[in-house]
Amino acid sequence: MGADHDQEDHYLQVALVRYQQWTAQSGERALVILEGRDTAGKDGAIRRITRHLAVRHTRVVALPKPTAQERSQWYFQRYVEHLPAAGELVIFNRSWYNRAGVEVVNHFSTPEEQARFLEDVPAFEAMLIGSGIRMVKLWLDISRDEQAKRLNSRRSDPLKALKISDLDKIAVKEWDGYTTARDTMLTRTSTPLAPWVCVRADHKKPARRAIIQHLLHELAPPSITKDVNKPDPDTLFPFEASAIGDGRLER
Repeated sequence: MGADHDQEDHYLQVALVRYQQWTAQSGERALVILEGRDTAGKDGAIRRITRHLAVRHTRVVALPKPTAQERSQWYFQRYVEHLPAAGELVIFNRSWYNRAGVEVVNHFSTPEEQARFLEDVPAFEAMLIGSGIRMVKLWLDISRDEQAKRLNSRRSDPLKALKISDLDKIAVKEWDGYTTARDTMLTRTSTPLAPWVCVRADHKKPARRAIIQHLLHELAPPSITKDVNKPDPDTLFPFEASAIGDGRLER
C-alpha cells in the first residue's frame, strides 16, 4: 500500500505541473483559500502543492496583522492586491476569514465588524468568481488531542521554533470558542458559488493527498484529471450543516 501511495503521490505532482503548464497557456486564474485550526497542517499542505510549481506563476500569501493605515481601509482592500493575474495560482495561507475566526475569539475586531463581514463576504466572493477567478475554499479540521500533540512538538523541536506564537496557548484555551466561530463561518459563508470543503487532517499524508486530488478536479481540465482518483470522502467532503453535529467536524 505504501508503494502504491508513493506512486500516486508522484503522479499527482506530475498532474500539478501539467495543470500549471495549461494555465500558462490558457490564462486561467486560480485562488485557493486555506483555513483551519492552529497546527492543522496548512503550511505542510502548501509545501506539498507548490513543491514542483514555477515560482513565477505561483504565489503564497500569508499577510501579517494589519497596520494602522490598513485598519482604516475597506476590510478586503489589502487582500485584493494579491489576487491572481492570468496564468497564476495564488494560495492564501489564512485570508479575509481571519475576521470570522481569530478576530472573533481574540476580540481583534468589533461584533459589528464581524457581522458586516459575514453579510459582505458572499457577495465579495461572487464578484471574484464572476470576474473569472476559479476559487477553492478548504477548511482543515483536527481533533483537540492532535492539536495538543502538535503544539507540544513545536515547543520541543528547535526546527519548529519559528512556528511558535502567542496565539498557541489561546488555541488550546479557547478551543470551544474557535469551534463556535468555525461553525458560524462555515454555515454563513458556504455558498453554491463558493462552497467550503472540509478536510479531516489528523493524518497529514492522506489529508495532503486528498487536497491535491480535489484541487486538480476543481481547477484542471479533464485531459489532466481523467486518471486522477477522487479524494477519499472520509478525509475530504463538502461542508453541509449536518457535519457540525454528526462527528465529521471535531467538537
